[in-house]
Amino acid sequence: DSVQLDDSALLNVGGARIAFTTDTFTITPIFFPGGDIGKLAVNGTVNDLAVMGATPLYLSCALVLEEGLEFDDLERVLDSMKSEADRAGVAIVTGDTKVVPNGKADRIFINTSGIGLIEAAVQRRDIAPGDAIIVSGTIGDHGMAIMALRNNLSFSRGLSSDCAPLNRMISAVTAAFPESVKFMRDPPRGGVASVLNEIVKDRQLRAKLTEDRLPVREEVRGVCGILGIDPLYAANEGKALFIVRGTDAEGIINTLKQTPEGRDAAIIGEINREFPGKAYIETTVGGRRILPLLTEEQLPRIC
Repeated sequence: DSVQLDDSALLNVGGARIAFTTDTFTITPIFFPGGDIGKLAVNGTVNDLAVMGATPLYLSCALVLEEGLEFDDLERVLDSMKSEADRAGVAIVTGDTKVVPNGKADRIFINTSGIGLIEAAVQRRDIAPGDAIIVSGTIGDHGMAIMALRNNLSFSRGLSSDCAPLNRMISAVTAAFPESVKFMRDPPRGGVASVLNEIVKDRQLRAKLTEDRLPVREEVRGVCGILGIDPLYAANEGKALFIVRGTDAEGIINTLKQTPEGRDAAIIGEINREFPGKAYIETTVGGRRILPLLTEEQLPRIC
């Protein structure tokens, strides 16, 4: 099997095992339906820790501010960060601020690093044929909310980013099914299809999705259709993708649906050995379509 790259480093510190991650957020616009760059910065880092099975504890926050940024906007972003940190149960314990001349940045960039404690097993186990693929809710919400805003698509006013902390939802699953989760990842840039491609790359396994099982909002389908984007490649900021033991999939879905973040969870596919190293989808009309790995970023400045 190939080495799986993750968004967090696993470190031994004294007698403890921790996950450590860092991420930088440059989204435009900085305010959008369902959130802002501050909410995104906190939850993006919290979720990178949570999908390793870590309990997120501490965050840092570094701000790069463009000269002329309105103070009210800065205050709004910082208030959002505080609110989301409280919601996730983490503390922002250190930070830094730099100001660059007008025209040398785009209003505000944020870097957050995070530390989480791993008290049980890291949520990485050998994936095998028969494992189920689960997504914790509707896909493509964040990416399409941003793209609709950028393109002034007025019919999409009901569309909102899914940005949310997932640590409590994930903890509910791992507590109820401590040996069942084989892999977890939040699928931001590149979406669900890109994560599945990374999982099966260079392995004697493939990821099969079933089109009519995919939870996609009608507003997302509409925007994707206009912009020519497959929802499976659209960014998510409040969803987790799980590979789990097939026999426990229904039980895990029931657990997810009992949480606010997992109420739209669905089993969307399975792992088997047909077409090794590939991800593909069985369409509603009975065909099969390969889901290639993107070679370039489809949606720039999305997070």
